[in-house]
Amino acid sequence: MNIDQYLEKVARFSGSDYGQMVRSQFQDIGGASELAMLAAPTPEELAQLKKAVAIMTPAEKQNAETLSDEQIQKIAEDAQIDPANFAIFINGYALRRKHSP
Repeated sequence: MNIDQYLEKVARFSGSDYGQMVRSQFQDIGGASELAMLAAPTPEELAQLKKAVAIMTPAEKQNAETLSDEQIQKIAEDAQIDPANFAIFINGYALRRKHSP
């Protein structure tokens, strides 16, 4: 699975009733549900992830699971998105790649 395919997988429940239910199950006391982003990103989170993936170089996409924290931060800055959400996305992708045959 490449990074574009992973983005499509993450996007499947974005903005849906099911996605909202999943996010509510993972909310903390303050209402945040960062980790649920990988199961059901909000439309805004998804737009940010798409923007970041779109500006990645072919080499960055090919080796996304090995990007350093500095590289992730730079891509997020260049895309003008939340670096924490992008880091969660990249880490989720890295875990997916590690556990895929």
